[in-house]
Amino acid sequence: MHEKIMVIEDERKIADAIAYALKREGYEVEAVYDGGEALARLSVYQPDAIILDVMLPGMDGYDILKKLQNKGRIGVIMLTAKEDIVNKILGLELGADDYMTKPFDMRELLARLRSLLRRMQAAGEKEASAEIELEGVALHIGKRRAEAGGRQLDLTPKEFDLLAQLAARPGLVYTREQLLDLVWGMDFAGGTRTVDIHVQRLRKKLGEPYSEAIQTVHGIGYKAAGGGRVEN
Repeated sequence: MHEKIMVIEDERKIADAIAYALKREGYEVEAVYDGGEALARLSVYQPDAIILDVMLPGMDGYDILKKLQNKGRIGVIMLTAKEDIVNKILGLELGADDYMTKPFDMRELLARLRSLLRRMQAAGEKEASAEIELEGVALHIGKRRAEAGGRQLDLTPKEFDLLAQLAARPGLVYTREQLLDLVWGMDFAGGTRTVDIHVQRLRKKLGEPYSEAIQTVHGIGYKAAGGGRVEN
């Protein structure tokens, strides 16, 4: 079965060129030129991944990312004409997996898409049925649900991924660079500060005493506390 890709881009020449290249690679493709229309089509088409422009009529790419948070795991590569790093960070924190700045090389876009789909497949096979318990924090990986003391947590996709990465190997110390690579899956131009920001937000959402499940290793990075249990 071929992966289904949705191209959401209002510049038709760009959207059609991407769609053509994807079809030549064997993907099933649907191109949509309006943000509002794209959101309506997502539930029907159910793509494996989206190539998403930021500036769209009807609804911009950031709003679409927010809506995607409740639609299961869909890979997202954002396209942006903006050089402002703040806009790129915003997209990644809302759940995008990668970004490319226009103009871009089509071969690189295809390579990044293949890499993203491989990561998603590997993660899906490994995590579909896994549950992790750590210091009163429970993660249901396949359902992408997290609880602290029985209270369900409202986590962004990257917050969940970061917590799951740490909790899966309690006691193992990760550098910020390692977490950036493992959770974001690329060289993130925003730098390692984004890891610190996500840890701070996670601790706040976990609340006391569950925030102690994530421990700082000064001068190195972070680890999950204690001896958690992973079930498959």
